[in-house]
Amino acid sequence: MNFDKSVALQKKRNSIIPGGGHTYAKGDDQYPEHAPLIIEKGKGCRVWDIDGNEFIEYGMGLRAVTLGHAYEPVIRAAYRQMLLGENYTRPARIELELAEIMVNLIDGPEMVKFAKNGSDVTTAAVKLARAYTGRDRVAICSNHPFFSADDWFIGTTSMCAGIPKTISDLTVKFDYNNLESLNTLFERYPGEIACVVMEPATSEESINNFLQDVRNICNANGTVLVFDEMITGFRFHLGGGQKYYGVEPDLSTFGKAMGNGFSVSALMGDREIMERGGLHHDKERVFLLSLTHGAENHALAAAKETIHIYKTHDVIGHLKRQGERLTAGIRKAASENRVGEFFHVMGHPANLIYVTLDEEKGRSQAYRTLFLQEIIKRGVIAPSLVVSYSHTDAEIDRTVGVINDALVIYRKALDEGIGKYLKGRPVKPVFRKYN
Repeated sequence: MNFDKSVALQKKRNSIIPGGGHTYAKGDDQYPEHAPLIIEKGKGCRVWDIDGNEFIEYGMGLRAVTLGHAYEPVIRAAYRQMLLGENYTRPARIELELAEIMVNLIDGPEMVKFAKNGSDVTTAAVKLARAYTGRDRVAICSNHPFFSADDWFIGTTSMCAGIPKTISDLTVKFDYNNLESLNTLFERYPGEIACVVMEPATSEESINNFLQDVRNICNANGTVLVFDEMITGFRFHLGGGQKYYGVEPDLSTFGKAMGNGFSVSALMGDREIMERGGLHHDKERVFLLSLTHGAENHALAAAKETIHIYKTHDVIGHLKRQGERLTAGIRKAASENRVGEFFHVMGHPANLIYVTLDEEKGRSQAYRTLFLQEIIKRGVIAPSLVVSYSHTDAEIDRTVGVINDALVIYRKALDEGIGKYLKGRPVKPVFRKYN
C-alpha cells in the first residue's frame, strides 16, 4: 500500500496538533510506521485513507460506532434535527424526549443528565458522590484502563505531570474479581470512600458473585457504587451491564455507542443523589454538568434513532454472533499456525481484544506491532477486534483469512527472530511517563 499523501501531511499535523491527534489511542505511536495516518471517510465497517487505501475496520471509533460508519438512518435523524437549530436559550423538547427514553430503557435510574464525553459524566458521578457522602476518597478498579481525562483518574497513571499529588492521593485502587482487595481499602480508609468506580466487566467476566458482593460492600459502608457503562451499555445489553449482570449501581454513565459515533453521553442515577445537581433540595448546590453543548440537539437525535434501531433490530445478537464467528476463526488459525500459546483473543464477543506474546510468553509491544503491520498491509485495521452491526459474514471471513496470513509471519518471527520481519519501531503503551 502507498501512504505518500498521509506521510506528506504527517509532519504538518504534528506541528500544529500536540500528539498529532485529539485522542491518544489514535496517535502515531499506537500504530506501525507503515500504516494509514489520516482517514478520509468511512462507510459501514470500512474506511478509506487519504491515499485511497481501503480497510475493513475493527476499532470502530474507539468502540463508539456499533451500527456502522455513516449509518444512514442515524445520519438522517441528526440532519433533520439540525434543520431546526442546534442550541436554544431554553431546553429543547428533544432533551425531555431522550431523557424519558433513557430512564425507561435502563432499569433503576430515575434521572439523567446529558453531556458530550465519557469523561464529563464519569467525573460528574464522582463529584455527586463526594457531595452526597461528604467524603473525598475514590476507589477505582485497577484492571479497567480508562475512566476520565480529569485529574482524579489521570493522576493515578504514569502520565500524571501537571496534576497535584494531593489530588492523586485521594484515588485508591482495587482489583477486579478480588473482593479482599476492596475490603482492604475500606479497612484502611474507614468512613472516607465516597464512591467505587468500575466497569461491570471488560475482557474479564465477573466470577463468584463479585459484582453483587461489591454492591453489598458499598451498601454496608454508605458508599456510592458507580458503573462506567461506556462499553457494556450498548454492546453487552441494551439495558447496560447492570441489566446483563443483574446488579444495580447508584450512578451509571453511558456514551460511545449510545449515539453511534456522535458526541453524546449520559449520567444516570437515583433521584436522591442526582437531584443534588438540581434545584429542588435544601443542601449545598452541586455545579453539575453545565455545558454549553451538553445537550446539542442533533447528537440527541442521533442517540434517539440509535436506540430505536437497537429496539427494532437484533443489534446485540448480531454483535455477539459476529464476535463469536471471528473468535472461532482466529483461534483455528492460531492453532493451525502453532501460535495459540502466543496470540490470544479475549473478552466478550462484542468487545474483543487480542494479546501478543513473545518467545518467552511475555506481553510484547513488538509482536503487537508486527501483527498490526501484517494485517494493515492486507487491508484490515484492528487495534482491537470490535465488531459492528455492519460487519457481515463475508467481512468476518475475509478478516480471518487476513489474520491467518499474519499469523504465518508471526510464527516465522518466533522461529527466526522478530528483527527479520518487523519494519520500524514498535508501538508504545499510551500511559508512560516519558515519550
